[in-house]
Amino acid sequence: MKESSNKTVLLILGPTATGKTEAAIEMALHFHTEIISADSRQCFKELNIGVARPSEEELKKVPHYFIASHSVKEQVNASVFEKYALEKVNDIFKDHNVAVMAGGTGLYIKAFCEGLHDMPAIDPELREKIRRIYETEGLSSLQKMIRVKDPEFYQIGEIKNPQRVMRALEVMESTGRSILSFRKGDHSKRDFNIVKLGLELTKEELRRNINFRVDNMMKNGLPEEVKMLLPYRELNALQTVGYAELFDYLDQKISMEEAEEEIRIHTRQYAKRQMTWFRKDKEIRWFSPGQIKEMIAFAEKQIRDEG
Repeated sequence: MKESSNKTVLLILGPTATGKTEAAIEMALHFHTEIISADSRQCFKELNIGVARPSEEELKKVPHYFIASHSVKEQVNASVFEKYALEKVNDIFKDHNVAVMAGGTGLYIKAFCEGLHDMPAIDPELREKIRRIYETEGLSSLQKMIRVKDPEFYQIGEIKNPQRVMRALEVMESTGRSILSFRKGDHSKRDFNIVKLGLELTKEELRRNINFRVDNMMKNGLPEEVKMLLPYRELNALQTVGYAELFDYLDQKISMEEAEEEIRIHTRQYAKRQMTWFRKDKEIRWFSPGQIKEMIAFAEKQIRDEG
């Protein structure tokens, strides 16, 4: 995505456990700038260990935004992120020509880069969650949900059509807007350049990283963190890998060993879905996590070419 501007966002993306935080810090230090997170869970102040939030030491190295910035009790979605990130990037551009963004939430990244004027793509996890509600509780439960969340659709939409109701719920949960508000149109034009740098690992390396991360999370107190979050377990922010499995353990539905293994499996599945999403974007230049020098050289060339 190229516009005529001397301002650039270096967007570091990729699946979970590929080292995006470390790479973003290296890039930000090199370009003497700041970082905006594009992670839909690290923004919640109540979530720490289970979302692999940057450490206090890492946060001291470079200013970060959208980290522990909201409460799980707040509604945060792609539309909220788009507004927040555009404001922050403009603040960064007051003192810097380059900003760094890092994260793996595809819909949030798409919202930042293109806006949400077109009908948005939906996170597969959310789609699966809504589908399970329909299968276990029936259409009436979906109708009650849409009546509260999107009264406009409830009044004029096809509320007797399960597929239509599920789609309306997906869009509302993802964007905070009624499906009726979306119209066909061009992508939003940004007045800055965006350089997309992807991080990827082999399947074996990613599996090893995920296993190592889950082991560390458990040793560092994830079960205790989840126990403290029991009062919030029904909130959307807690319907995520690392928390849902340990809620099942606390409910005595599975053992601790089973919970740990499910976290590993579900994290691998999530990483695979992330790569499926990002592979569709031909603007991404892919690197391995160890290629920081190459990433910097590529970014500098793009900045020169686009400036």
